[in-house]
Amino acid sequence: VQLQASGGGLVQPGGSLRLSCAASGFTLDYHAIGWFRQSPGKEREWVSYITISNGYTSVANSVKGRFVISRDNAENAVYMTMNRLRPEDTAVYYCGTTMEGIGLEYRSPMAYEHWGQGTQVTVSS
Repeated sequence: VQLQASGGGLVQPGGSLRLSCAASGFTLDYHAIGWFRQSPGKEREWVSYITISNGYTSVANSVKGRFVISRDNAENAVYMTMNRLRPEDTAVYYCGTTMEGIGLEYRSPMAYEHWGQGTQVTVSS
């Protein structure tokens, strides 16, 4: 089971990026994928998640209306499109995966079994 997060970079405030979370060694069917971010000295913060079986998505209030999470079954990948980026969005972004299950709290990093390596997003002029 491997996840590969990519797509980060340096962008000016107001710009956009699309992060990818590509799965290998397994298919994403019946999995949840969550995106989290972490800045130096801060705890890992939930950003968004998607449950692949039904396509349900949820995003944190801090990014609602700006970030969109989506899936591509053919590519066995999940994407997060980030629009109107702000300096406070600067962080290392991680994707995690777990099998879907009743009662799981997908907004908590504790729910996830496998993680990608992280991709740096820097929003600065």
